Amino acid sequence: MTTAQTLAGQAAKAPPRSAPRAANDDHVVASVRYLVDRSQRPVAYNPPPGKGSPRREGNYADFPVAIHNARPRAAELSLDREGFVLVGHPEVGGLDLYDEATIKGPYYERLETLVRNATGAEKVVIFDHTIRVADRAVERSLRAPVYIVHNDYTEASGPRRVRDLLPAGEAEARLQRRFIEVNVWRPIRGPVKASPLALADSSTIPAEDFVRCDLVYEDRVGEIYHGVYNPAHRWSYFPDMEREEAVLIKCYDSAKDGRSRFSLHTAFEDPRTPAGAPPRESIEVRMFAFF
Repeated sequence: MTTAQTLAGQAAKAPPRSAPRAANDDHVVASVRYLVDRSQRPVAYNPPPGKGSPRREGNYADFPVAIHNARPRAAELSLDREGFVLVGHPEVGGLDLYDEATIKGPYYERLETLVRNATGAEKVVIFDHTIRVADRAVERSLRAPVYIVHNDYTEASGPRRVRDLLPAGEAEARLQRRFIEVNVWRPIRGPVKASPLALADSSTIPAEDFVRCDLVYEDRVGEIYHGVYNPAHRWSYFPDMEREEAVLIKCYDSAKDGRSRFSLHTAFEDPRTPAGAPPRESIEVRMFAFF
């Protein structure tokens, strides 16, 4: 999928809800883990990489859901409707995506260009990245895939993060206009056979299905959304993702005009994963796009 196709998918400000999928649509049925108790505010504790595994307080349960292959309709997807798009991005070339200097240098630069072109933003500010591996994550001082239905930002934490990142005057000026937070997710090694990423169509998620969750780090407390189960959620994934592909996930949008504002995603165990498939290795980079 080209950047031009992505831009075409962004054209409408308030796109209609997605059309129903055909009964014979290619899909897998797999378990995803949702929050099931709204009465207790969930808390997630994230120790520094290499210093233990994350732990959570809250009541969760696994639910079987149909997760559809979105590749056949990739050109139809929109950040402003479903909340995610697939893009081809061969510009990563031979970059070492385990090297911090490479990630924060040429890789960030190429993603800034990608997201600016895909969204039409005036300014893109990259502020964070996470490498996730399904094999020996703690031992390697990295993070493991997250098997909880979640979204990276909330109504409150999106603007708060802008204020944390930008000088006070610029932050307040930027907050007066539309901005979005985007997570760019890609394999470090492909094709991804194990622990792929599932994405819920934002147009099928009512606002009440997002529950605020404290995200506790060693030096600060953030806030994300965890998802509450709803059979209306429509799940998709892109099988066999390659290193030259990336998914753009919109996790926050300040606009309240009918377009996608938040989304949900999670890692899942694909029942069709072949025996001996390499463990997933991926990198996600978070950024604000200002208009």
